[in-house]
Amino acid sequence: MLIEIRKAHFINKGAELMLRAIVDQLTRRLPDASLAMIPPGGYDSYPYRARLGLYQKLEYAGSLLPSKFRRRYGLVTDAEIDVVLDASGFSYSDQRGEKSSLKLARHIKRWKRQRKTVILMPQAFGPFTNPKIRRAMRTVIDHADAIYARERLSYDYLTGIAGECDNIRMAPDFTSLLPGALPEDFDRQANRFCLIPNYHMISSTSADSDTYIDFLATCARHLHERNARPFILVHEGEKDPWLAKQIADRSGVNIDIIQNNHALEVKGIIGASNGVISSRFHGLVSALSQAIPSLATGWSHKYEMLFEDYGFPEGVLSLDTAASEIKNSIDALLNHMQDDGFRSRLSVAAETQKTASIRMWDEIETLVNRP
Repeated sequence: MLIEIRKAHFINKGAELMLRAIVDQLTRRLPDASLAMIPPGGYDSYPYRARLGLYQKLEYAGSLLPSKFRRRYGLVTDAEIDVVLDASGFSYSDQRGEKSSLKLARHIKRWKRQRKTVILMPQAFGPFTNPKIRRAMRTVIDHADAIYARERLSYDYLTGIAGECDNIRMAPDFTSLLPGALPEDFDRQANRFCLIPNYHMISSTSADSDTYIDFLATCARHLHERNARPFILVHEGEKDPWLAKQIADRSGVNIDIIQNNHALEVKGIIGASNGVISSRFHGLVSALSQAIPSLATGWSHKYEMLFEDYGFPEGVLSLDTAASEIKNSIDALLNHMQDDGFRSRLSVAAETQKTASIRMWDEIETLVNRP
């Protein structure tokens, strides 16, 4: 069996966590299966793919190369793929434009003619008001073996197109099953409260850069005044480092910026923190799934839905929040950090999410093993 992991990559640590979580489960459950991915454009991922034992899928002209040659160099073609697992995270929505949805609709019709099993892994979907995107997603729903909405609102957006369907299901983010690894050189005494910025808060919302930078600079300054020992953790290696420096400079306090290129170590650093304020979705999943009290500001419904699943909807803040209210929310979170009952409730919610993810993987294992 040859399984393609689609849309995962190593640039964004959330996407890498999804990739590693999929590889971890598949190698446990289907040890005889081979795994492949298309390398992300503009990024040399070969050393990372090699460590995970992933074949490279050729998008174009792969069939012109002899099979023996391809296998010698770890290359596979689309025709050789038996199962497609789409791990997009958040690609199919009005917010993301038409391209991804239209492309998936074209591909999935070909994949089903080739008798492939196609599963969309837990991710955020919708809204779908664009007629072209709605038609494309109806095609996807009609052909997919399973589509996992990551939360209730995404599920409603999908069933709003096609009604209740057996193949539209719900399952939470599955990276909660993957343990982190704390790097040996991480200073837990100096770095206790984790701030995780996200450039999408500028590029994907109506907020300007000053508004967002001021928001997190206010958080950093107040945490410093409360002796919470804040630090900034870079969760993506492209534009987030620039953003982290702007926040640190504007805060006016001495604050470390940590950039780690290993997703599991990023998750380990989050798990070693006392608290988290994040605009990165998977930074929040890494925190909440390890019962770390957190606050969020986000750019899509997936943030509100995540905090609803963990029983803490008031943890999502707006960029329009006044500085005094931001400080009040931080003070409340600092109190939660000392509250064993609050941490216990987070732990119970985390275990519920992990149980649901295990159930999802049981379903996927059944689907890909069908005769």
